[in-house]
Amino acid sequence: MNPAIKSASEGKLQLYYLDAVHFVWGTGFLTGLWCFVRMFVRTSSGRKRYNILGAYNAITRTLLTVANESYINSASVCEMLRLLRRSHVGEAITIILDNAAYQRCLLVQSLAAELDITLLYLPSYSPNLNLIERLWKFTKKQCLNNCYYETFDTFKAGIDACLHNIDKKFQSQIASLMTLRFQTFKNDQVVAG
Repeated sequence: MNPAIKSASEGKLQLYYLDAVHFVWGTGFLTGLWCFVRMFVRTSSGRKRYNILGAYNAITRTLLTVANESYINSASVCEMLRLLRRSHVGEAITIILDNAAYQRCLLVQSLAAELDITLLYLPSYSPNLNLIERLWKFTKKQCLNNCYYETFDTFKAGIDACLHNIDKKFQSQIASLMTLRFQTFKNDQVVAG
């Protein structure tokens, strides 16, 4: 991963971190509540999902997304690969992603090779190395925690507005959050109890 980060910093390639997030409308997102009097907090009925496959450029701080209301699968990843290639014609592209089966399948790997996109898979169980995970956590905090959306359409619009303005409205927070510093566990001792 470090050679790709170095090359991206030197302007030799476009480096993206890719991952999916599944926002569920109908689930209350309470972050903390303490009171003397019982309170009732409104929540939506139903459990509709708004799925977003995102690719975050670590250097330019741009976000590309593919969204749907069904599932993120290999077809969604292929759609993202085509979007990335159209966005960076003639440029080298490297994507860092996790080991989800729909991202490792032959269909995705074949299309990536055809489009001349390098896929770097992270080790299993290492979300701390995928930069976009921080963005998803920040997005949930900004537009879902303690928020009520009357309809599924307003729920999706709230998420889209947050993601669309992420680099403008939250510029200072994103600048400090989306750094290329990662927590690793190379020399840490593991204590089993």
